[in-house]
Amino acid sequence: MATLIPAFNSCSQRMTAGERRFAERLQQKLEDDYLLWYDIPIGKKRLRPDFIILQPDRGLFILEVKDWKLDTIQQADRTSITLLTDNGIQSVDHPLEQARKYAFAVKNALERDPLLQQPSGKHQGSLICPYAYGVVFTSITRRQFEGAGLDRVFPAQLVICQDEFYESVDVLEFQQRLWDMSHYNFDHRLTPQQIDRIRWHLFPEIRLTQEQVMDLKQEQLARSLGSGHRIVHGVAGSGKTLVLVYRCQFLAEQMTKPILVLCYNISLAARLRQMMREKGLGNRVKVRHFHGWCADLLRQYGIPLPDPNQYAGSAFFQQQVQQVMEAVEAGKIPTGQYGAVLIDEGHDFDPEWLKLVVQMVDPETNSLLLLYDDAQNLKGSTQRRKVSFAPLGIQARGRTTVLRINYRNTYEVLTAAYEFAKDFLTPTAGLDNDDEPMLILPESAGRHGAKPELIHLSSFKQEMTYLIDRLQTLHAGGVAWKQMAIIYRHRWTAEALEKAFGRSQMPLEWVTKDRRSRDYKPQENSIKLITMHSSKGLEYRVVCIPALGYVPHQDKDLTDETRLLYVAMTRAIEQLIITCHQKSVFVRKLEAALDRVA
Repeated sequence: MATLIPAFNSCSQRMTAGERRFAERLQQKLEDDYLLWYDIPIGKKRLRPDFIILQPDRGLFILEVKDWKLDTIQQADRTSITLLTDNGIQSVDHPLEQARKYAFAVKNALERDPLLQQPSGKHQGSLICPYAYGVVFTSITRRQFEGAGLDRVFPAQLVICQDEFYESVDVLEFQQRLWDMSHYNFDHRLTPQQIDRIRWHLFPEIRLTQEQVMDLKQEQLARSLGSGHRIVHGVAGSGKTLVLVYRCQFLAEQMTKPILVLCYNISLAARLRQMMREKGLGNRVKVRHFHGWCADLLRQYGIPLPDPNQYAGSAFFQQQVQQVMEAVEAGKIPTGQYGAVLIDEGHDFDPEWLKLVVQMVDPETNSLLLLYDDAQNLKGSTQRRKVSFAPLGIQARGRTTVLRINYRNTYEVLTAAYEFAKDFLTPTAGLDNDDEPMLILPESAGRHGAKPELIHLSSFKQEMTYLIDRLQTLHAGGVAWKQMAIIYRHRWTAEALEKAFGRSQMPLEWVTKDRRSRDYKPQENSIKLITMHSSKGLEYRVVCIPALGYVPHQDKDLTDETRLLYVAMTRAIEQLIITCHQKSVFVRKLEAALDRVA
């Protein structure tokens, strides 16, 4: 079955009756390696063909679909069509000419890329795959088409008629009609990398880097969210944040009111702000960590912040939230301020926070996106999984999506992390109830790399020396400083590491040294030193975790400590290096987990 983007149930309502029938046939009668896009703008000019079809052997097809009936076509030539409509006689562009222009615009854009050019032979420099265009008449049969002489202005092989995509039509016959639109064929099958490169050019909004694009499943989800409240339950590394960024791009084109993105971590908020700036959304999307946003509201509406002499530590922030909720209840802070609200790492939010945030969504747009991973819920066993979304105002039933595949980590890193934490990652009953949080088991995307390392040394000083030498070697081998992170559990380890790395003159940024991590600059070329809690939502090519022998905290919840180390381990994209100089229950558990990594 072909993959349709957006998913059929999310775009069928805006399709014409004929487009719906044709989309169903495309999905039914084309194999799994066909990709279909419906009504999605392409390139910088944002051209909007009805359907784009891409297949590794057959190449690209651009199709325009028309529900015209024969008796509505009054006159036709090779440039325009005159139609009888409910509003009288109208002249419209020739649909085949439209499709041709779209196809040539795509071809010209793609073949400028050396990676998509024929490498040799008489067609050297030309587009590496075939391309074709055509028209689909959903209410005109082939006999009617020929009887009316439409084949004089529509070459017969470039047209698919109503009776040629009936449900009863043979699969190969249907496919042959599509293939006949192409004037040529190449003895070349597009590689997955070339297909991604084509997507990179066609759809700028799904670009991640100069080389990478969103995975197909991520793109399909991002384009299929629809309106209203939406919840995405996704495992670590499944691309939840990518979906959020795409959603912001989409909503920024639709809305006049500001868009708000919230998360818990200051460091993640800094990373999200950077991503928004890279997409040109810095002035249209506000990104804040939750408590910073609460402080903003109190200042904006002239409400004094809590007295730090009266409220210390966490009590200060609890009181800050309480004052915001009371001000909203009293009407001092207005609700419905934002055209859309998007929450990353929603498992970090207390239920009353979510209830507060939902009130800030404009009821006319009613646009809310909540990203959630209950495996990273560190609220403590007594509070965990007691959330029901409906009482909080979140309309979740029938509006949830699950992302199971971890794309961030190699198979080896993900397996080690899961084997370590699996006793505390049992799937929840929420899988059968989309009004509750779900704990989803991760599935690997199958990318392989180095096996995670647990390095035993004689002292913490030796651990520091080892990490300095190892990171210097990795940097000499081509890994940028900013692609490395040291994730720690105890502040004393960070203090010692800061001094040791300073003496070695290696660039180290202690992101969470104090609460000024709002100044965190993800793109600054330095090794990031960050707490396990603050590492949530972030990722690095190389992750080091020192002093494992001092984990878990004796006075902390064992489930939370296990999940916390799971979070830290799954920040590693390629390489995970863990050091210790004494035994602990976690060292023994990790040794056993690594033994189970193939």
